[in-house]
Amino acid sequence: MASNTQGTKGGSKGGGNQKGKSERGFAAMNPERQRAIASEGGKAAHQSGNAHEFTSEEARAAGRKGGQASGNHSGRQR
Repeated sequence: MASNTQGTKGGSKGGGNQKGKSERGFAAMNPERQRAIASEGGKAAHQSGNAHEFTSEEARAAGRKGGQASGNHSGRQR
């Protein structure tokens, strides 16, 4: 029989925390470490030419589009 190493606090099946899911990967790291890793990824993307940088016009258009979508509630499912 396999042993359960995650703990059974509260009798929940998914682990010991209240959400029912164990924290793994980024969720288990402290915020400073998360920022450091994300920063490294951003720098690498820029160096390799894969990162997209918005022009002011592109940013303006994206903001306009987002504002229109959030202001239009007629298409919302209920």
